[in-house]
Amino acid sequence: MFRQWSVQSGPAPRRPESQAASEELWEQEVERLCASRTPVRMLPYAMADKRFIRELREPEGVKTTFWQRWHRPRRVARQHLREAEQRLARGFGLWEGALYEIGGLFGTGIQSYFTFLRFLLLLNLLTMLLTACFVLLPLVWLRPPELGPALKLTGLQCSSSPLPQSDIPRFHNPLWNILTGRAFNNTYLFYGAYRAGPESSSEYSIRLAYLLSPMVCLLLCFCGILQRMAEGLPQQTLLGQRYRTPLSAKVFSSWDFCIRVWEAATIKKHEISNELKMELEEGRRVELAQQQTRAQKACRLLTYLRTNILIVLLVVGAISAIFWATKYSQDNKEESLFLVLQYLPPGVISLVNFLGPQLFTVLIQLENYPPGTEVNLTLIWCVVLKLASLGMFSFSLGQTVLCIGRNKTSCESYGYNACDYQCWENSVGEELYKLIIFNFLLTVAFAFLVSLPRRLLVERFSGWFWTWLDREEFLVPKNVLDIVAAQTVTWMGLFYCPLLPLLNSVFLFLTFYIKKYTLLRNSRASPRRFRASSSTFFFHLVLLLGLLLAAVPLAYVISSTHSSWDCGLFTNYSAPWQVVPELVALQLPLPSQRALRYLSSHAFSFPLLILLSIVLTVCISQSRANARAIQGLRKQLVWVQEKWHLVDDLSRLLPELSPEPGSPHSRASRPRSFCPGFPCPGSPGPRTPRLAPSNRLSSSSLGAPSASVPASRFHFPSRTEL
Repeated sequence: MFRQWSVQSGPAPRRPESQAASEELWEQEVERLCASRTPVRMLPYAMADKRFIRELREPEGVKTTFWQRWHRPRRVARQHLREAEQRLARGFGLWEGALYEIGGLFGTGIQSYFTFLRFLLLLNLLTMLLTACFVLLPLVWLRPPELGPALKLTGLQCSSSPLPQSDIPRFHNPLWNILTGRAFNNTYLFYGAYRAGPESSSEYSIRLAYLLSPMVCLLLCFCGILQRMAEGLPQQTLLGQRYRTPLSAKVFSSWDFCIRVWEAATIKKHEISNELKMELEEGRRVELAQQQTRAQKACRLLTYLRTNILIVLLVVGAISAIFWATKYSQDNKEESLFLVLQYLPPGVISLVNFLGPQLFTVLIQLENYPPGTEVNLTLIWCVVLKLASLGMFSFSLGQTVLCIGRNKTSCESYGYNACDYQCWENSVGEELYKLIIFNFLLTVAFAFLVSLPRRLLVERFSGWFWTWLDREEFLVPKNVLDIVAAQTVTWMGLFYCPLLPLLNSVFLFLTFYIKKYTLLRNSRASPRRFRASSSTFFFHLVLLLGLLLAAVPLAYVISSTHSSWDCGLFTNYSAPWQVVPELVALQLPLPSQRALRYLSSHAFSFPLLILLSIVLTVCISQSRANARAIQGLRKQLVWVQEKWHLVDDLSRLLPELSPEPGSPHSRASRPRSFCPGFPCPGSPGPRTPRLAPSNRLSSSSLGAPSASVPASRFHFPSRTEL
C-alpha cells in the first residue's frame, strides 16, 4: 500500500533508470496531493491511502490551529446530521413506496408525473403555512372589528334596474351552495370576510401582510420551480445531441445485487427493460431524422405550416367560445337559468380542453408525421390551448367586473361595475373556486364513470371491437396539464381566496390515489416512452408559464384596480398598493423614506438595468466558455482512445519489444479505471518532469517502493508521456 513506501528503512538498493524515473514521478504525484486543496473524501483512492494522504497534509511536527481543531468535529457532526436527515426523509417520505413501484413497473416518465404532483402538494402546503402564520393567526389574535352595515352607494345611476346582488334568485340547497362557494361567503375563504382597523391603531399591519403574502408565495414558488428545472435539465442539453449513453453500461451495471425480495426483483427487471426500450426508441428517432433529404425536410416544413394554421384557427375559436360563455354567464344572473349558468364557464373550458387535443391529434395524424414529432406537436398545442383558455377566462372576468375596455357609469364613478358587483373580489373568488371544484369533479367522474366501466367491458367481452377499444391509455402530458391548470387557478385566487391552496392540497392528495388506481387497474401504459429528465424539465416549464400567467393579473389588480367600497381590507384605498406608502410614512424615519423613494424611482432603474446586463453578459460568456471546454475535453478523450488503440496494435506487432508484465512501464500497471490520459480529479494539470528531486518530499524521507507494490500506482499517463 501507499503507506508502506514511507516506513521502509535502510539504504535503498540500486535501481535501474526506469525505476528511478517512476519513483520521481511518484514523488511529484505525492507533492501534488499534498499541495492540492481537493478534500480527501473526493479523491479516487482507497480508505487506507486517504488516511495516509491526510497524514502527509498534516505532518506530526506541524500543529493545527485552534480554529481548525474546533471546526473539524462540528463539520463531521453536521455531515452526520445531514445524512441522518436524508435517511429520515427517505423513511418518512410521502409516497416513496408507491413512487418506487410506479417507476419500476411503468418507467421513470410516468413516475415523474406522480413526483410532480407531490411537488405541487408541497408548494400548496408551504403557501398555506405562510398565509396562516402571517395573516390568519394575527387576524384571530387581534380580533378584527365587527362587520358594519352595507355601504349604500350614492349617486349611482345604472342603465338598467338589475336586482341587487343579495336579491338575485338563489337556489337554497346546502350542497349547491357548497359547490358554488356561496356557503363560505362570510368565512375567511374569501376576501370579503377580512376586516382590520386603522393602520395607526395597531403595530402589526394585517393589510400589509395580506398584500405581501401572495407576492412572497409566488416568489418562493418561482424559486422552487427554477431549482427543480435546473435539477431536471435534460442530459442532451449539457452533453450535446451526439452524446449517447452506451447500452453496454446499462446492460452490465443496472442490476442491484442487494435485492433479496422477489417483488423488488420483478420491479427492477421492468425498470431496466423500460430504460432499454427508451434508449432504443430515441436512437431510432435520431436515425430517422438523419436519413431525411433536403427535399423531404422542405415538404415537411410546408406540412407543418399548413397544420399549424388550421390548429391556430381552432384555438382562436375555442378561446372565443370561452370569452362569450363567461360574458353571458355574468351578464344574465337575474334570469331563471341562473343555476345552469353558474357552471357554464367551467363547463365550456373543460369541453374545449377535452375536444381540442382530440382534434389536434386527428389533424396531425392525417399528415403522417413521425411518432415522436406527432406527440411533441400535439403536446405543444395542448399547452397553448390550456393556458390561453385560462388567460381568456381571466380577461373576460376583468372586462365584465372591472369594465376593462368598456364604458359604464358605475365604472367611471367607482372603478368597477358597482351596479352588479358590490363586492367584486368575492365574485371573482367564487368563479375561481368553481373552476377548482369542477376540475376535481371531472377527475373523479372520468376515473370511476369512464375508465372503470371501460375496463370492465373490455375484460368481460371479446371481439374485434373490444380488442380495438382496449383499456384507456394513461397519457402523462394530459394529466400534467390538468393539474397545472388547477395550480394556475389556485395562484390566480391567492388574493381573492386566501385559503384556496388548502382546498387544492386536499384535491391533489386525493388525485394521487385516484390516478394511481387508474394507472394500476384501469389503464395501460403509453407506448411512447419519456425520459425522466426531459419530462421533468417540460413539466416545470409549463408550470412556470402558468405562474407568470397568474402573476400578471394579480399585479394589475394590486397596483391599478379600485377595491370594493363594501367589503374587505382595502375599502378606503384607491388601490391595495396604496397601503404601502401610508405605512412607510407612518412607520419609517425620513432617511429610510428617501431611500425607498430613490429605489422606486427611474434614477435607480437605469443603473440596475446596466448591472443586470453586465451580469447576463458574464453568465453567457461563462456558458459559452464551458461549452467550448466540454468540446475540447470530448476531442481529447477521443484522441486518447485512439492512442490506446495504437498502443494495442504496437503490442501485437512488436511482442519482442514489449516490456515485462511486472515492469513499471507495462500497460497492465497503468490504472485504466480513472480517466486515462487526464489528471486525477482535483489535479492542477499535467506537470513536466523535473531534473532535480523535490525538496519537500524526497526518496530518502519517504522510502523506496517495496517490491509488492508497483511504483506507478498513483501515476496517470499524461498527454506528453503518450
